[in-house]
Amino acid sequence: GFSVSIYDVTSRSISLRWPKFSGASSYRVTATAVSAAGHSLLLHFSDVTLKATLTSLIPNTIYALQAEAIGKNGIILAETQIMQSTAPDIPVIDQAYSKLSNSITVEWRAVPGATGYLLTAQDGDSFIETLVKNSPGTVTGLKPATLYRITLRSINSGGKSQPSPFRKAKTVLAAPIVSVSSPSCDSIAVSWKAVQLAAGFSVSLMRSDGLGRMLKENTTNTSLIFTNLDPGTLYTIKAYAWNANGMPGDDFTYNQRTSPDTPVDVKVAFNSGALRAVVSWMPTEGALTYSVTASSGLWKLKCNTSSASCVVPTLQCSSEYSISVTAYNDAGASKPTDAVSLATIPCAPVNISIEEDEPGHLLVSWSSVSFGHYYVVFVKSDDGLEVHCNTSYTQCHFQSDCGFTYFISVFAYNKAGQSPLGDVFNYTTAPCCPSDFRAVFVSSDTVRVTWAPVRGADLYETRAAAWSTVVLCNDTATACTLSALQCNTPYNITVYSFSEARGSNTSCAPKYVATAPCSPEIKNISKEGLSVISVQWQSNNKEATYVVTARGEAGFWHCTSTGSSCTLTDLPCGSAFSVSAIATSPAGQSLPSYSVPLETAPCCPNDLILTQVTQSITNISWSVGMGAQTYVTALESPKGQAKCHTLQNYCLLGCITCGTNYTVSLKAISETGLTSRCTYQGYSSSACCPSGVKLYRLSRNGIRVSWRASGDRINYNTDLRGSKGNFTCTPSTGLSHCDITQIPCGDVYTVVVAPVTDKGPKPTFCPKKIYS
Repeated sequence: GFSVSIYDVTSRSISLRWPKFSGASSYRVTATAVSAAGHSLLLHFSDVTLKATLTSLIPNTIYALQAEAIGKNGIILAETQIMQSTAPDIPVIDQAYSKLSNSITVEWRAVPGATGYLLTAQDGDSFIETLVKNSPGTVTGLKPATLYRITLRSINSGGKSQPSPFRKAKTVLAAPIVSVSSPSCDSIAVSWKAVQLAAGFSVSLMRSDGLGRMLKENTTNTSLIFTNLDPGTLYTIKAYAWNANGMPGDDFTYNQRTSPDTPVDVKVAFNSGALRAVVSWMPTEGALTYSVTASSGLWKLKCNTSSASCVVPTLQCSSEYSISVTAYNDAGASKPTDAVSLATIPCAPVNISIEEDEPGHLLVSWSSVSFGHYYVVFVKSDDGLEVHCNTSYTQCHFQSDCGFTYFISVFAYNKAGQSPLGDVFNYTTAPCCPSDFRAVFVSSDTVRVTWAPVRGADLYETRAAAWSTVVLCNDTATACTLSALQCNTPYNITVYSFSEARGSNTSCAPKYVATAPCSPEIKNISKEGLSVISVQWQSNNKEATYVVTARGEAGFWHCTSTGSSCTLTDLPCGSAFSVSAIATSPAGQSLPSYSVPLETAPCCPNDLILTQVTQSITNISWSVGMGAQTYVTALESPKGQAKCHTLQNYCLLGCITCGTNYTVSLKAISETGLTSRCTYQGYSSSACCPSGVKLYRLSRNGIRVSWRASGDRINYNTDLRGSKGNFTCTPSTGLSHCDITQIPCGDVYTVVVAPVTDKGPKPTFCPKKIYS
């Protein structure tokens, strides 16, 4: 816990300290030179002394320093050792002098072992130190024209030597604080503030490029002006003050350029489209920048550039500008050039009005424009076609077409060019009128009007007017259906076109259209014959032709008349019809009249068949008669009649007398009671069967059949039918018996005697006899 520390070192001394050590009654310090053999120093100190300075040491020498703490009995309680070098030897200043007002330069011989030097300049109580490597060294930050004491110390790793013997040195005068300007393109003015202790001043001027001669002036004043210089040329100015001994102080060097000469050959090119002017000129020697000023009344526009041209933007139209150019450099500005006059393009015309003074003619007018020599109006239609008008007045006439949108722009012109584009106005003419529309009748009270689309129309209105009645139809389509019209009425039909921009074209021409006749009204239907029907109606149009139609399942039948009646012929029987009438005129066709039902008498059956069932009963059958619901059949003869009323198509008639001629009739009756009387070919009932039929055995295999004839002229036929064979016997005329022989024995036979007829089969209803 015992240690030694160094707190000061010089060339010949080392100062050290140590802490108090417990139990020590004295301390002993030994300094031994490491590089100088035999050179050592031993010092004893009491227990109250805790620091010591070792002197008479060798400069720039490393010493081994040993400190020992010694007890009362002389025993070393603790010891420590450190190495320390002394500072270099004290340097000696050879000379000290000032070349600048804020510094002093010192020269000396080098000191062995010194790694640096500390320069000190002292002025009264203030001093400035500067650390330098070797000779010469300069201390800076001094005051001008001031006497300083200069000392020097050498330095190494061990410390600093004692100060050298001082030398006195005085700083030179400060440089004058100069202000330089170029009041004109061929002069430079130099001025400065007074310098303390200065006896006079020297100012020199020379071109910085070395050309020409140097100008030099000595003066006791504080300003000078150099004239007859080159414009825009860089000059170097040097100024210094001297004292009473003639010693010059610091000099001040400044580069100053003379202001540029006035630019020449100024030209102005006007860009009418961008409303800007391009100003150009010949480059001026020494000019760094240029400024272009365009003045018009209270308006001033500037353009700055480093080149020999500049664009002055945002000029006002209809204005006259005075344009000048000034050259600049760091010295100042040249005189502005003579003003160049520039008249700009005229402003765009305003207060433009467009009116259609009459259809097909547009009048465009506007207010006159300052600096406007003449005007051009461009009118472009929306189909791309463009026309223009060139005039010195403030209005133009143009032809226009319906349904077009025209885009109108007005330009003013002068020598500078065309005015900017002002507001582009559009004017939409009224839409065209549909010139060729067609009216097609849907019915007598409805007309469909169609037309070709026209330019400019967004909407169409179809108007039908008759007396005080007006029917309207609005639609965007090119067709309109006018309904609820009066039949048989003349109408003025007009199709108007509308556009949102212009409204309606009210000049559209109407077209006369008469509606179709009114529907006829059938007053009466009468039957003129079996298949002839007369139809009568009320006529309401003298120019109309009436067509009457009978419509039914059987087909259509028509009759035509220009009057109030016509006849339907050849209507089929047994059919139901709906009869209606239609009037047709050049204006169109009416709606059909209300239908009137018509029913023709039922048809007579085509086929009627009579079949005798028994001697007194006959069956009559017939085909179905179209339209018939019931039938009445009758057989009539002088001996009486037989009748049958039935829903069927057949009937059994009793009380028929055999061998009698009958008249056959039939009535076909419809559901509503219409009757058709049908006549057919007469009917003869079959001959009467014989009476008193008897059988006689002739032999084992023979039989005689006899009978009583019902009339004189009737022939009979006898049939035997058995399981072993059938036999027939027809007697000679006038005989009333017939023999049948060679019949098989042992059989049962059915024997029938029936009259023989010329027409049809023989009757089967005569009575049968059994013969065994």
